[in-house]
Amino acid sequence: MKQFVIDLLGLGAALALTEVGVGPTSAAELPLLASSLQLSEPSNVLSLPTWAVHVSSVVEWITAMALVWQYGEKSGYEAWKVLSWGMVPLLGGAFCACTWHFIYNSESLEVLMALQAELMVIGNATMCYAAFRIYKSSEERSQNL
Repeated sequence: MKQFVIDLLGLGAALALTEVGVGPTSAAELPLLASSLQLSEPSNVLSLPTWAVHVSSVVEWITAMALVWQYGEKSGYEAWKVLSWGMVPLLGGAFCACTWHFIYNSESLEVLMALQAELMVIGNATMCYAAFRIYKSSEERSQNL
């Protein structure tokens, strides 16, 4: 899709240059000019559907964090707010992955993938801790009834 847009823009630029008297002198030369205007992307570029999945996953995670926080506030179960905080490192990991993909998986910034892995481990541990707190909190509430 991206390459199609670039080809289309290149062809449009070639036609515009032809109209003002700059560029190819015949229609046969137009594809050559358009191909010379193409921007090249590496072979590991993510497709538009893949980007849609990445971005929608991050938006979904942020929404889940907000909903968990609201549930904690409205229900009076403060332990649920801890779960929302426990989700933050995993969001940081998602931002690391998206940033790395945005710069075409550059080897010079592979540290982002190491950081993502660390944030995933920390996030899983904090969510486990939060789940334990929710369990203990609900256990205490049921005993007080």
